[in-house]
Amino acid sequence: MDLRKIIRETLEEHLDKSLILKEEAEISDALRYHVENGLTLTNNIFRAYSEGYFNLVNEVRSLWEENKISLNEEDLMMVESDLGKKIVVNGELIYLDAPFVSEEEDEEDVLEEAKHRGKNVKLGKPFRTPGGPKKFAVYVKAPSGNIKKVTFGDPNLRVRNRNKGAAKSFRARHRCDQKKDRTTAGYWSCNVGRYAKQLGLSSKNSW
Repeated sequence: MDLRKIIRETLEEHLDKSLILKEEAEISDALRYHVENGLTLTNNIFRAYSEGYFNLVNEVRSLWEENKISLNEEDLMMVESDLGKKIVVNGELIYLDAPFVSEEEDEEDVLEEAKHRGKNVKLGKPFRTPGGPKKFAVYVKAPSGNIKKVTFGDPNLRVRNRNKGAAKSFRARHRCDQKKDRTTAGYWSCNVGRYAKQLGLSSKNSW
């Protein structure tokens, strides 16, 4: 029996635990289901970017801000981001930090389009860049109002966010908990797992 392996697996299992209530609190049926069944926030039972999905994220964020719930690293990154927060744009209520979902087409779309050097581009939707110089790129609107192309990801390295050890090392090395600015390469590198489908990645895990 490999004692070191048992200890490592036990520690990994402990670190993966999340949504642990520190005290009695009034919670929704959806959150209670997650708590009772040992599900994490990243294993949200609702369809990604649906109203139920965002409601659960916001409920957990409120509890975390009140220090009433314990979260693992991945769930903590979700509640520290803008995911699920709402703003009004042109009279329409939209959610931040997530692609706009078209109910008619049932596929991911972008919130808005803009022009970059005379070309129509989609904002906030990362894409692969086979010609380099980086692995991925995304167009974003800078605080000045200008459209900026952000390139990120080493083209010579694989995205190993499926590997928990590699993901934990990446988050610590790149200080992902401090990456809040969507106009920087660091932000997109740390959140690449959220766009796994459109980038052709095998895992949706966060770095």
